[in-house]
Amino acid sequence: MRSARRAPERQRARQERILQVAMEHFARSGYEEARAEEIAAEAGVSKGAVFGYFETKAGLFLAAYQAAARSFPAYLDAPPGVREDGFFAVLRYWVARTPHLVHEDWIPYRVTLIGNYCAGLQLRREITQFLAREDPYGTRAFVRFGIDRGEVRRDIDPLMIVSMVDWLTDRVQDAMVTEELDPGLFGSRTQPPEERDRRVSEFIELLRSAVATR
Repeated sequence: MRSARRAPERQRARQERILQVAMEHFARSGYEEARAEEIAAEAGVSKGAVFGYFETKAGLFLAAYQAAARSFPAYLDAPPGVREDGFFAVLRYWVARTPHLVHEDWIPYRVTLIGNYCAGLQLRREITQFLAREDPYGTRAFVRFGIDRGEVRRDIDPLMIVSMVDWLTDRVQDAMVTEELDPGLFGSRTQPPEERDRRVSEFIELLRSAVATR
């Protein structure tokens, strides 16, 4: 009986190990260049075991993307003092911290970047459905936080605001740390820190003009 109870634990540990290795390979090589046989070899399992758990390479990447997205803090995980200052203070806090967060979590960030920009249509659809279903960054709760504080407009469908915050913030953060996506906006090699700070302030003001209460 004891070994029977341990079998699911061993399987979960094996899946987690495969996912950890897969995230590293996808982050370094990209989706197309990552090889299931190399992931299996490093994880210490057979290629058949990888597909037994995840069925396809796309299924493995989707699981890696989901694990990566879940590893990041939610909006309302900001420090209490920042939350006390309100919705736009929280938003500014996370946008300004983007380079530091990515430095700390390079592998999961790179996996989400690949999923957002380099995935095929079917895989991208599944990623979008996952984000809408699970809301890993807690954007719905964050928007409700802003509405309840009277900072965010009530005359717009909250789901519209959720989509706007998610989409625009993602793109600005990607531009901040991935210069090849937008070298003119947040060029880390060409702009001094004060210029990037000004860009962050401008982004917050643009979003404020769209969703803040009048």
